Amino acid sequence: MRTARSRTHGPTARRALAAALALATAATLAACAPEEDGAPSAEGDALPTRTEGVLTIGTSDPAYEPWMVDNDPTNGKGFESAVAYAVAAELGFEPDQVEWVRVSFDQIIAPGEKDFDFAINQVSISEERRANLDFSSSYYDTAQAVVTIGSSPAAGATTLAELAELRIGAMVGTTSAAVAEESIQPTTDVQLFNDNDQVKQALTSGLVDAIVVDLPTALYIVAAELDDGVLVGQLPAGDNPDQFGLVLDKGSPLTAAVTAAVDALREDGTLARLEAEWLTDAAGAPVLD
Repeated sequence: MRTARSRTHGPTARRALAAALALATAATLAACAPEEDGAPSAEGDALPTRTEGVLTIGTSDPAYEPWMVDNDPTNGKGFESAVAYAVAAELGFEPDQVEWVRVSFDQIIAPGEKDFDFAINQVSISEERRANLDFSSSYYDTAQAVVTIGSSPAAGATTLAELAELRIGAMVGTTSAAVAEESIQPTTDVQLFNDNDQVKQALTSGLVDAIVVDLPTALYIVAAELDDGVLVGQLPAGDNPDQFGLVLDKGSPLTAAVTAAVDALREDGTLARLEAEWLTDAAGAPVLD
């Protein structure tokens, strides 16, 4: 398991994180008697997590590369596993104080109380979802991309108009599906599937001509999972690029602290370093118009 690395933050990040931690624990501390000498003082011990002294993180099963490696979020490998442990360290938790629970994408975005402190699962931040969930600030901004195989009529497409006449597939309930409808405006509805494995199977079996997934996933499956895979290009992001946020219960007392941790990791360059380490360069993916 990847161990937490010490980092030096700027004064702004330190003040923001300290203030957020204070807000997150104020209500709990007000109701408690003063601690005796020798009581835990680490930041992780003070946060009102679901289990005292433990940070519980949710993600899907299976979890795909490049977000998780070997479907094992505990190994610290893959962009989202590495980000999760970096956030945990910012909050004062050692790797052995992190526990993972497996939840579906639909369970993560559904209204109601969750069985995790936060989830990391390529969940796009949207105002509609904010009605029922809390989000951290964005830990990754991405685009959506079109993937096909060499034998498909989509392989030679260079414009959105050329794709509009074809059959497009995407995962149900995702930004990929919404952006495919909005950007490509296909003459037939985007065909929806339960997960990205089914999306890829639909492509290779000829049920669809092309699929839409987020750009890092597109780059990975073209390189490692599809025979004769073709990255057609990126879909226009417009003025609002797709942003992934950590998901928390609506009104969670941890939201401010988790957001401050993500902001600190962005400021000190950790997020950029992890992106460079785990996510493939987007070169060779032109924006379609």
